[in-house]
Amino acid sequence: MSNTDVNDLLSTIKADLRAAMNGIASKVIKDSGMGYRLVYGVELPRLREIASAYTPDHRLAQALWQENIREYKMLAILLFPRQEFDWDMADIWLTNLPMEQAEIAQLLCMDLLSNIPGAAEHAFYGMADERPMYQLCGFLILTRLLMQGAVLAPDAEVEFLDQATSALATTSLSLKKAVTQALLHFGESSEKAQQQVDAILATHL
Repeated sequence: MSNTDVNDLLSTIKADLRAAMNGIASKVIKDSGMGYRLVYGVELPRLREIASAYTPDHRLAQALWQENIREYKMLAILLFPRQEFDWDMADIWLTNLPMEQAEIAQLLCMDLLSNIPGAAEHAFYGMADERPMYQLCGFLILTRLLMQGAVLAPDAEVEFLDQATSALATTSLSLKKAVTQALLHFGESSEKAQQQVDAILATHL
């Protein structure tokens, strides 16, 4: 795809977003302090409909990601070819993603990161990372895997519970929510797991 093709598609996508713009939602999101340059207020189901009209392409997705526009970043995730997305690309994207835009990280983990080979291993790398955004993604990826039926080995359970307990001390509401969700889904795996989760949440929340 040439630069001209990418620019033409960006113009078309911009028109799609303007047509779907929700002024009230746009103002609410802007006022919430997420730091976007521009917000159209378009909900995810509608964005998926918009994305379905385009062929996934990494150059188009990269061009969308470069803009600090909420819906552009979400469409970048939806339009990046899954088979071409890898952990090196994920690292580039996450490095410049602020914690205020945790909703972007949630979509990234749900649609791309949890589907890459080695997702479980990278989830644990993320949880152990000192950077809040990487921790957030670690817990989000693990939650997604648990929802898909993943079972943790005994040593992995211990590590997860240790990391979760430590991360609950965070001042980030987004990270605390992600940790809590991961714990709740882990608790569904067995009665023993539920008891462990209940004990942690009772002490740290």
